[in-house]
Amino acid sequence: QLQASGGGLVQAGGSLRLSCAASGFSFDTYAVAWFRQAPGKERVFVTAIRSNGFRMYYVDSVKGRFTVSRDNAKNTAYLQMDNLKPEDTAIYYCAARYPGNVPTSTRLSDYTYWGQGTQVTVSS
Repeated sequence: QLQASGGGLVQAGGSLRLSCAASGFSFDTYAVAWFRQAPGKERVFVTAIRSNGFRMYYVDSVKGRFTVSRDNAKNTAYLQMDNLKPEDTAIYYCAARYPGNVPTSTRLSDYTYWGQGTQVTVSS
């Protein structure tokens, strides 16, 4: 199971840090990804990190602003979001995929575990 938290309301240019706490599986063997779903739109890939934490992937729209990380000792992944923009407003979901040491996938169907989502709202 995954539990996402840390969302909220922030002004444009602000920051938020999302957390994704895992339980019930071997977290350190799974890659973790963050997806987001804006109102009326499909859920889309944002970023991912491999199981060992040494390879990260980002969509172009968040490069340089978002940072994904993980602490396998705490079974937790993080998404640091800086310089937020109104277009970042969405529900953010974390997801886990096995095996965790292969090139990332942006497909929702490749991920086994999903968090419940946390709302991020960026005001202009």
